[in-house]
Amino acid sequence: MPRYKLTVEYDGTAFVGWQWQANGISVQQALEEAVTAFSGETVRVHGAGRTDAGVHAWAQTCHLDLAAAVRMDVLRDAVNAHLRPRRVSVLAAERVANDFDARRSALARIYRYRIINRRSPLALNLKRAWQISRPLNADAMAQAAQRLLGQHDFSSFRASACQALSPVKTLDALDVRREGEDIHLKARSESFLQHQVRAMVGSLVWVGEGRWTETDIAEVLAARDRSHAGPNAPAWGLYLEAVIY
Repeated sequence: MPRYKLTVEYDGTAFVGWQWQANGISVQQALEEAVTAFSGETVRVHGAGRTDAGVHAWAQTCHLDLAAAVRMDVLRDAVNAHLRPRRVSVLAAERVANDFDARRSALARIYRYRIINRRSPLALNLKRAWQISRPLNADAMAQAAQRLLGQHDFSSFRASACQALSPVKTLDALDVRREGEDIHLKARSESFLQHQVRAMVGSLVWVGEGRWTETDIAEVLAARDRSHAGPNAPAWGLYLEAVIY
């Protein structure tokens, strides 16, 4: 049975997240229904990461099996036709080996968080970035972010409902850069705990506001207790940027 890899972008605003849920439409459900409408087959689409409600993706990766072989351009265009008007788009489709797994084969995942640091309300980027009107020191945030690099117990940045078997993760990169009023935080790891990126961003924003220092970030990490960290940054500023294989 042929296996296919899809690269997908989506606006997470109207979805309850990646995974099927009883309380609304998920990205996974939208894709599976579109594939079934095109092929007549009941399929399961497996994603590289379970993004939360409101989180966007520039390049989510998923795989599925179809009984019949199909050209890559036909698969891409047919699924996109049946996805309308939902804001999900298949950017690319390719045939892969049957042992390819979108989640288990991934070497790293890259997330980007967008902050717009200005007083004027957002028009074009509403629900696409976190607007913070108070001035932020991005250099201080970047310096503090380095305290989180490496292998650690990230319990202080973990959701209470997280189902990961271990809170220990290796954070390969956490870069903070400002371009005008935009501040981008880019995180890379093989895998992340639920809400880990949003919790780290929320804590680093407190550094940017001058409420905390980089020493506070180190102490929060060492505490291994979610109550010690800052609040979760809003979901709508987070993007799954890429999955590396």
